[in-house]
Amino acid sequence: MTVHVGPRPPIQTYPHANPVGQPIVMTGAQNRINGHPYDWGVFNRGNGESAGFGPVGQYGVAPWAEDWSRLRDSKNHTDPFDVLKYIPLTPDGLVWISFSGETRLRNWFETRPNLGTQKPNDSGRFGVRNLYGADLHIGSHLRFFGQLINADAGGWGGYGYGSTYRKRLDAQQAFVETRWNLFGAKTGFMFGRQQFLDAPSYMLYNRETPNVPLSWDGFRAYAIWDRIRIDGWDFVQTNDSQNKMFHDTENYSTRLYGFDTTWAPPDFRFLGERGYSFVDAFYIGYKLSGSAGAIATQTGTATGSNTRNNFGVRWHGQAGPIEFSVGAVWQGGVFRYAKTNVARNVSAYAINSIVGYRVPKDSLHTFAGIQTDVYSGGNDASKSGDIGTYISPFNPQTNYLDTTTYMTASNLISFAPLVRVTPFKSVSIQIKYPLFWRDSTNDRVYKSSGAYSFSGNFGGKFIGMAPQASLAWQINTHLSWTQYVSRFMTSRALNEAGGSSGTYYQSNFVFRF
Repeated sequence: MTVHVGPRPPIQTYPHANPVGQPIVMTGAQNRINGHPYDWGVFNRGNGESAGFGPVGQYGVAPWAEDWSRLRDSKNHTDPFDVLKYIPLTPDGLVWISFSGETRLRNWFETRPNLGTQKPNDSGRFGVRNLYGADLHIGSHLRFFGQLINADAGGWGGYGYGSTYRKRLDAQQAFVETRWNLFGAKTGFMFGRQQFLDAPSYMLYNRETPNVPLSWDGFRAYAIWDRIRIDGWDFVQTNDSQNKMFHDTENYSTRLYGFDTTWAPPDFRFLGERGYSFVDAFYIGYKLSGSAGAIATQTGTATGSNTRNNFGVRWHGQAGPIEFSVGAVWQGGVFRYAKTNVARNVSAYAINSIVGYRVPKDSLHTFAGIQTDVYSGGNDASKSGDIGTYISPFNPQTNYLDTTTYMTASNLISFAPLVRVTPFKSVSIQIKYPLFWRDSTNDRVYKSSGAYSFSGNFGGKFIGMAPQASLAWQINTHLSWTQYVSRFMTSRALNEAGGSSGTYYQSNFVFRF
């Protein structure tokens, strides 16, 4: 039997919940042959995110998960940068090194930042970052990956600049990985500083808006069979608050640990077309201390130690023309006040879904769907009893919920119709119209950096709506330009409390190899 695989579409975007929202549906065969993931079997379907290493394609968000060994055969060299992607260091080619790089220029403009609570108005910010790495393979069982970061920021009326925007040269990643075939599975152990993306992107992602991505220090171990994979990890967050070269250390007050199991059920047919899906079951634990672990009160915040235990499931995949992702998380744990050590239990939850229809045999590759998200709220006046406010402290994917980042995954209900079209091979356009409410009127409105403080009392439930559009243009294999624009329209009740509507624009010009 001969399998014919078409060329990989040149458009490259990072996913929401796999595989919904991608410009063009791709099979596992397309991703394996025309992209650069390792061979993870069925888990390479779509953009390969289900393998647990983030989206991997021609060039992606996870260069540390790309496999360029195919370039050992010089006949496969098709790009001028291929000479840097596979460099043999021994005559037999079993020891080799691959280089990767990214330079990103990003700028923002906001007429009323953070719903009018951040001054000055009409803020224009600019950021540039460089991520350059090397991947050394010693045979098929051992490799070392290292990546350097440096970044700067400027503009007018800027705000929020810190070590995640301005970073002198430092190690973004530095880990060793061993791989073996054990018990019929492809297994691996990774130790050192690394990025971690084996979680739903609406819970944890790559810290996209600032210049410095999120990284962790610790270990993870994984095993991948034909249709089941497991992954376990224990990390402390990298302390990237330093302003000197190569001074980043470990932040032991912030931990991330847990395990994930993904099952790929048998393929099926729906509406006369082929379908597949993945079922994730996971436990993800957070430990936060100091300001990172603070909870909101009516007058500000209360600091303390915050342990959150997330037990979740997610079912996602493609059923013929229907693409879907449905997930739920229950968040338990305990919060202890810093001064008194008084303990309060946590009982919170989140429910996330995207369901949409991709028009078959449509030259525009039209996808139309509905995204809904519910993040529980609590009572900021309460000093005892369970804490009901869900938190997601480790930078969920920015454009999953709200391009502006004015809203975050706490005390929030979101309903968002969306449409994506890809009129050209290298251009994709998405229009989305989210509406936002508070889950609990007894709790605050939250932004990505904490709770809002308005000049007046906001007693309403409806926060506002933020129609937004994005355009992704893959100029060529190495250059891309993405733009986002949104108009956040606050509700009348929020305006009366001191909030303000505003316009947001973001542009990203990226070079990768």
